[in-house]
Amino acid sequence: MTVRTGRIAATIVLIAGLVTGGKAALADAAGDPVGDRLQTLLDAPSPPASGDLTPRVEAFYAVRDFRPAWRRPEAVTAFTTALDTLAGDGLRPADYAADRLVAAHRRAYAGDGPIDERARFDIVVTRLLLTALRHLDRGKVDPASLEADWDVPLPPFSPDMDALSDDVDALDFETAFARARPDYAPYHRLRTALAHYRRIRDAGGWPALPSLDTALHPGDRAPAVAVLRRRLAVTGAPVGDSADPARYDDALAGAVRHFQRHHYLAVDGVVGTATRAALNVDVDARIDQIRVNLERARWLLHGLPRSFVLVDIAGYRLTYYRPDHKPWHTRIVVGTPYRRTPALRSRITHLTFNPTWTVPASITWPELLPRIRRDPGYLAREHLQVLTPEGRALDPATIDWRDPPAVVLRQRAGADNALGRVVFRFPNPYSVYLHDTPARALFDRPRRAFSHGCIRVEHPLELARLLLDDPQRWDAAAIGETIATGVTLSVDLPEPVPVIVHYWTVNIAGDGTLAFKPDIYGRDRAVLAALERPATAPESALLRP
Repeated sequence: MTVRTGRIAATIVLIAGLVTGGKAALADAAGDPVGDRLQTLLDAPSPPASGDLTPRVEAFYAVRDFRPAWRRPEAVTAFTTALDTLAGDGLRPADYAADRLVAAHRRAYAGDGPIDERARFDIVVTRLLLTALRHLDRGKVDPASLEADWDVPLPPFSPDMDALSDDVDALDFETAFARARPDYAPYHRLRTALAHYRRIRDAGGWPALPSLDTALHPGDRAPAVAVLRRRLAVTGAPVGDSADPARYDDALAGAVRHFQRHHYLAVDGVVGTATRAALNVDVDARIDQIRVNLERARWLLHGLPRSFVLVDIAGYRLTYYRPDHKPWHTRIVVGTPYRRTPALRSRITHLTFNPTWTVPASITWPELLPRIRRDPGYLAREHLQVLTPEGRALDPATIDWRDPPAVVLRQRAGADNALGRVVFRFPNPYSVYLHDTPARALFDRPRRAFSHGCIRVEHPLELARLLLDDPQRWDAAAIGETIATGVTLSVDLPEPVPVIVHYWTVNIAGDGTLAFKPDIYGRDRAVLAALERPATAPESALLRP
């Protein structure tokens, strides 16, 4: 039998063979056989708890001078009770053996059980505590394992072990968990929303609208209108009091438009196919959607800079946050589901007025080449130059476009340039950036996933003015004059500005209004499946009921 196999077998003996025990007082490590055994186990080359939490387990016991943490039954009971509250964060208490700890403690401390097994029990429960804290602090799911286009590094999990040890001794797990949670308003609002929607579910949810032969319009009278009124009232919409619930009155129309606005639908007050589908998403699906976005918040909401640009992919919105200023918002266009805008963190370093556009090969060959073959005048009309890979200009008329050589297409600067009048650059492995666009009409659509992955900005010149932050040199007039020259000019920002490009499908305004967004890239399902997958530390499987 190997040393490791022997340890596992001994642990099974611990969990399987011991029965009810009583309370023991806290003891110093000196002369404490359990503490002595803890140190021996943790100093061993192959500690009983493997994995990346092992150094943190060791650090926890080091600050305690290897004093056991879980000798007292009330400590285990308090921890179990605290674990149940993690459902309010969208996590699964079962991932931390919440239903098995009390019984396992009784078995471990029954009579004169083996010291070795009590020490192993202590280590297992500490690992479960640290696992729960890590999930609160950085998320349960590794986002890079789900999304190939993910470039947002997560900082290491580094809890304050002195404070944690004090919390355990004081049975104050509420404080330990609160310290681990993201301390940002969006996270707290999502937790509040999750509790609210669970109350709605427990009260029976909301009614589903029946199939409609025709759309419902303001002024209509139909039995389905009464169902619509009840459906919106459940989530707190101001449907008003009506002597005739089946009549689609002005108050109800206002509530429908509010719903449409916060579900990224055409805001027209008409209940057609799309609006009915959104209304009929059941409460359990909305609860899952909130849980998924609590997980995304744990990935994102840590170490945020004081000033930063936040790109909300699924919400089609860019926000610039600055100290002592109101957040500045603008609408954006993002990548299609086939050419997704990636999630990333970087820093905007410079911008370019009157940019040229070097067409990526991924666009040149599948999209532009067929147009060039069909229309010999396409290149001239779109102001596209043909270059060798080394940058030497070629005459398009000399090229056999049925079988062209390796060429690069570059669009001249100008009002019709695909990048518009300004582009904002930040280092990233995907070659994406923020930019202006001549396709202005797309900003009026409620859902705006039309680009090849880059982010088109509705008000780029105002964003340029804010980022340059130099009223003497770069006010709106100076920017306009620079653009009017038609000359390509790159300008460094005074200080690089952090940019965070992220994907989430629930927003909550300061007044508590929820916005449920379409999952345009189909990512919610994978996150939810990963949240539901058991994530208990391997050793806790030995904590049999």
